[in-house]
Amino acid sequence: MCGILGAFPSIQIDHFTNALHKLTHRGPDGFGIWEHPQQRCTLGHRRLSIIDLSNNGKQPMHYANRYTITFNGEIYNYKELKQHLITEKGCSFHSQSDTEVVLALYTHYGASFLSMLNGMWAMAIFDEHTNELFISRDRIGKKPFFYTWQKGAFIFASEMKALYSFLPAIAPNAALVQQAKKNVFTYEATDECLINGINRFPAASYGLVKNGKISVSKFWDVSNASVNVPATYNEQVQAFKSLFTDACKLRMRSDVTIGTALSGGIDSSATISTMAAIANTNPETDFPNDWQHAFVASFPGASIDETDDAKKVVDNIGINATYLNINPLLSIDNIFQYTYMFEELYITSPIPMVQLYGAIKQNGTTVTLDGHGSDELFGGYPFDVIAKAKDDALNPLAIYQTLQTCNNATTGKAVNLNDIANQLLKNSKSVIKGRKPALYNSYLNTQLHQSTFHTILPTLLRNYDRYSMMNGVEIRMPFLDYRIIEFAFALPANAKVRNGFTKAIVRDAMKGVIPEEIRTLKRKIGFNSPFTEWIKGPLKVWILDTVNSQDFKKAQFINPLEVANTIDNTIKNPHATYADGEKAWTLLMPFIWEKSLQLANK
Repeated sequence: MCGILGAFPSIQIDHFTNALHKLTHRGPDGFGIWEHPQQRCTLGHRRLSIIDLSNNGKQPMHYANRYTITFNGEIYNYKELKQHLITEKGCSFHSQSDTEVVLALYTHYGASFLSMLNGMWAMAIFDEHTNELFISRDRIGKKPFFYTWQKGAFIFASEMKALYSFLPAIAPNAALVQQAKKNVFTYEATDECLINGINRFPAASYGLVKNGKISVSKFWDVSNASVNVPATYNEQVQAFKSLFTDACKLRMRSDVTIGTALSGGIDSSATISTMAAIANTNPETDFPNDWQHAFVASFPGASIDETDDAKKVVDNIGINATYLNINPLLSIDNIFQYTYMFEELYITSPIPMVQLYGAIKQNGTTVTLDGHGSDELFGGYPFDVIAKAKDDALNPLAIYQTLQTCNNATTGKAVNLNDIANQLLKNSKSVIKGRKPALYNSYLNTQLHQSTFHTILPTLLRNYDRYSMMNGVEIRMPFLDYRIIEFAFALPANAKVRNGFTKAIVRDAMKGVIPEEIRTLKRKIGFNSPFTEWIKGPLKVWILDTVNSQDFKKAQFINPLEVANTIDNTIKNPHATYADGEKAWTLLMPFIWEKSLQLANK
């Protein structure tokens, strides 16, 4: 896990070096720069050492007197691929790194090798013989890849900040900022960025850069996957459990300490509990012995606090946890720096996440296995339950008692899904009857496809890449093993929302693995900031000083009066909800983001 930078053809080396060091936080363990003798290409790498900590794993790495790579990510099945190359292709290796395996695979298989990888990556491989630059990004887009064209040079990096100094000016994309103010989930899966002149390379794709042009091809699409799903639900549960266990096992391979960011919710609880089961029954020789590190963000007295639930999980598997009381006063003076590092807009403050992953690093853990992705794949949000109700409404014989009342965590109000389903039964049948089949012949799976590939998940993956990497921590996500993604979208809707529960197949796979009271939790909280409590309490002075400042009143991307009134109403309203605080932060965020750009010029 690292930071990468490249220029094709080469650019002035001092300029390149300074830009590379903008990514030091992603790779605090070292750096390397390689420049082609005829300046046809320059590749840079900031290293976070995870696999093969020796200099043999250093990058940029060369292979076969022809190829040079800069690589950000991890290939979890590299051992199996390495053995395949030794047995089938007669390859020999000089390191224990996954990077060398990637180079050997590319040498023998070309771009088709991407389908063999189980992992996350952003990479660039320069071919000296053809003077081509091969680039690629993983299936789900966990690892970022930004690029710009400047004076005929293709320049790419892990974060936009490393590209800022190559631009004529750091100019916001005003139209996209305005769009993001309305819905921050709309742009991460596109090639548009908040800064003019910078583009985002797409997930599940590879590209060839040659003669001043780039050609882009997709190498994976979940809709083309061929998955044999067992016929019965119980068999489906067992198949998922087997996949998830293997996904966790592959991700426990590390030469450094691993742990988990534990919320106490189903997904992170499933992850660390499965890790415990693997370590106790079927460990590999290269698993770290000290995997038992659970880190819990605590919000004492706040409605989103899940500390008690997290404690039940660690007590159940017999390990200790590190509990971090999130204190916004420790970080609020750094909020513009955090936002500069984050680079984007979002609906909640980054303070809790930055503090948590900072504590993880400070406590000696470099890799976490976290529970992200389950909600989007298996239907974890209230609107997913409503989509399932739409599916059931297609069938006049559907029994709506399986869809019981749930609480919307954002509004705090109960949603009666039976009423919604009955209304849909009246209104939707004629519409459905005449339409073409949906992508997966299901409202729910169509909704989940949108969440997974176009809106929520791409945004969350971007967020957690920044939160963790600004602290030099790597996050691995077992739920996002590509085999699980393919399996999830081959499942029928009733394997996901079932008997009144979201993520039914995950819950049922975890019977006997996680505490029963955690397994059957129905509330949906998520890892957020208790901003309503904060602006009424510890952040009140900072917030009021901010909205009364001259910079605030002159800000380009906000309506100062609207933001000030929203904040004032939230502070004064004794019944203000979490949603009120979220709205206040969302309106304030473009001002903070605009101010943070001033740091880019330093």
